[in-house]
Amino acid sequence: MLQDVQRIIILRALKLGDLLCTVPAFRALRLAFPTAHITLAGLPWATAFQERFPHYIDELVTFPGYPGLPEQEPDAAAFDAFMQGRQQAGYDLALQLQGNGTIVNDIVKQWNARYTAGFVPAGETPPTPLFTTYPEDLHEIQRHLRLLEHIGIPATQTMLEFPLTSADRRAFEALALPAGDYEYVCIHPGASVPERRWPTAYFAAMADYLASEGWKVILTGTAQEKALTAEVKGYMRFPAIDLAGGTSLGCMAQLIRNCRALVCNCTGVSHIAAATATPSLVISMDGEPHRWAPLRHHLHCTIDWTRQPAMERIYHQCDELLARTSHREPVFKPAATPC
Repeated sequence: MLQDVQRIIILRALKLGDLLCTVPAFRALRLAFPTAHITLAGLPWATAFQERFPHYIDELVTFPGYPGLPEQEPDAAAFDAFMQGRQQAGYDLALQLQGNGTIVNDIVKQWNARYTAGFVPAGETPPTPLFTTYPEDLHEIQRHLRLLEHIGIPATQTMLEFPLTSADRRAFEALALPAGDYEYVCIHPGASVPERRWPTAYFAAMADYLASEGWKVILTGTAQEKALTAEVKGYMRFPAIDLAGGTSLGCMAQLIRNCRALVCNCTGVSHIAAATATPSLVISMDGEPHRWAPLRHHLHCTIDWTRQPAMERIYHQCDELLARTSHREPVFKPAATPC
């Protein structure tokens, strides 16, 4: 279906969890076009993502926002310059992976790629055979693989990746934690929006439960989430180490990789735990675990708090998770990583 594709651009101007869930699609795209130059149109923070995944993404161009897209304030002047640059780039394939296409399909079509593919809302006629109906019922990982299959690109494994570097390991070692590997649990109370956050008092209760079982407790978060971790610590009866704002993204990933388990909201760090094969207890507050929950259910337990708001169930699920994950699984590595 696609011929002589050498320049590809992907629109995915979203946050950490959204991009991590798209890694299997990036992997399939790279395997299908090993010599192509692949560009990500993403948010400014995604520079760090591109630098961690250079084997899949060659370049980041910053998407300047657009009215109706909530991730950042639109910049009209920057948008005009951005669009002019995309139209002049001479892309062979443009992929719309931003959502169902209600707002962004017209933007991507204007990039004038030889092939343009993406999603359309249910009930809308696809403008070309390369577009397909947005599959609301699929997991976020699987829906993008479904689009690639639709345009003739074979799907790969659904496993996530988060490559760790020697710098990440050095930063982790510099923390000088008073606990060895797998002797501590991480509690991450943050999420990008308040509606996705389990109450801090419940995180504190969970942390105390784990501490009473002999585990060291480490609270994690970004600098903007210091108030949340401070609340959790304030509610706790047992001591905890608060590292909010004290780690880089890579250091936090290494911290999660080396912990016994992670307790968090359904947010970006849950996908890091999935990528690093770290057992996790994930609290879903948005009623969409079918879309975002980690796929390996034996390694991760997701609780839909909108349906089952019971702490006793959380404690029970945590005990079962720790019992069945006593042997740590290896981190997924692709069979072949392009140079």
